[in-house]
Amino acid sequence: MNTEIHTLQFALEPLDNQRLAHLCGPLDENLRQIETALEVTIARRGEHFSVQGAQAELAREVLQDFYREAKHDITLERLQLGLIEAMKWRTEPQPSNDFIPLLMTRKAEIRGRTPRQNSYLQAIQEHDITFGVGPAGTGKTYLAVACAVDALQRETVRRLVLVRPAVEAGEKLGFLPGDLTQKVDPYLRPLYDALYDLMGLEKVSRAFERGVIEIAPLAYMRGRTLNHSFIILDEAQNTTPEQMKMFLTRIGFGSKAVITGDVTQIDLARGQKSGLVEARHVLEDVRGIAFSEFLAEDVVRHPLVQKIVTAYERYEEKRNA
Repeated sequence: MNTEIHTLQFALEPLDNQRLAHLCGPLDENLRQIETALEVTIARRGEHFSVQGAQAELAREVLQDFYREAKHDITLERLQLGLIEAMKWRTEPQPSNDFIPLLMTRKAEIRGRTPRQNSYLQAIQEHDITFGVGPAGTGKTYLAVACAVDALQRETVRRLVLVRPAVEAGEKLGFLPGDLTQKVDPYLRPLYDALYDLMGLEKVSRAFERGVIEIAPLAYMRGRTLNHSFIILDEAQNTTPEQMKMFLTRIGFGSKAVITGDVTQIDLARGQKSGLVEARHVLEDVRGIAFSEFLAEDVVRHPLVQKIVTAYERYEEKRNA
């Protein structure tokens, strides 16, 4: 990794004070975000900038790109996504086929933000069963839900089935009141959040009422055959090998399944083998099943999340060594 410190001085042209204000943000908050993400130091006087750091050249490109599109305020979300894209697409080769799927959702633009995300979307579209394995924040679940919503909109499937093992993340929550839906709601909240974002609250509510979208705890899947469905198994690292085999054999005609999980966050009892870990070895040579592996570099949340994931990976490596 190149750690040589560079200092670049440049001016953003043509001068437009409104664009400059949108680029910098209130009290230069946008510049602080860029400094944190790229680990550089930015100083400016008017339209003249001085950037210091190992990634000074990349920071200059980012500033120039955002300045060109700064006709309106740059939202924090747009800024952070733009930083992620800048770091990935400039440092990693794009897929040779340049395959970027366009998904039909309420949002105008749903696409992969990194090369691995685009490969994941391609795998989902080309295979009946796809595994998405990687750390938190890499878009595994969100993109799977986006593909499911796209399939519903195009009427290539008749319903969406959301499945998740009811395993607490290191806490014992005790008895949960309510009917089946209310009991499993807390476990499926990430899937709900993605659905509301991609379809809208009202449309999702109607789909639940018509049975087009169904929630199903993993324990209630035995004995079922799901035809013409898009099935998502989330948090699959918390399945047992028996549960994973049971789930995979529920797939019926005209159905698609996406299994997502993070093997570094297994909440099963100590000594219990994860069904996701085993499935990667058992099914790796089965034709028609795709495995997409994500890395810390694919995190598309706040730029600090990627650094947190990387720090934990390094710590685990040192501890294991």
